[in-house]
Amino acid sequence: MLANASVTTMLPVIEMERARAFYERCLGLVPVGLNADGKFIYKVGGATLALFPKPEGTKAEHTAISFQVSDIVASIRDLKKAGVVFEDYDFPGFKTVDHICVLGAEKAAWFKDTEGNYLCIHEDLA
Repeated sequence: MLANASVTTMLPVIEMERARAFYERCLGLVPVGLNADGKFIYKVGGATLALFPKPEGTKAEHTAISFQVSDIVASIRDLKKAGVVFEDYDFPGFKTVDHICVLGAEKAAWFKDTEGNYLCIHEDLA
């Protein structure tokens, strides 16, 4: 029933200006505008990202968004230049090397936004 529906990822933010600065300056997203209900909208690939004000916040303890990239090494380099700080992990079966973890058929790297949400970039290996 929903296979052809448009998808919007909704992320709550405590401080809209701080979050917008991160998503626009660090990630390079181009704003579409502000909805009447206070959501700030971005088009990302074929999807939509909406930041909405929520004073108490609700950061995700899991990956909230994963952006597919064609070259993860170049993307990490560019994002670091823009101020993004990547997470590193060293757990049994889950280890990053130069911020990258190979998971099955993809490489992935994680970072947090200004609200503490985990974001990811991933590159398919095939």
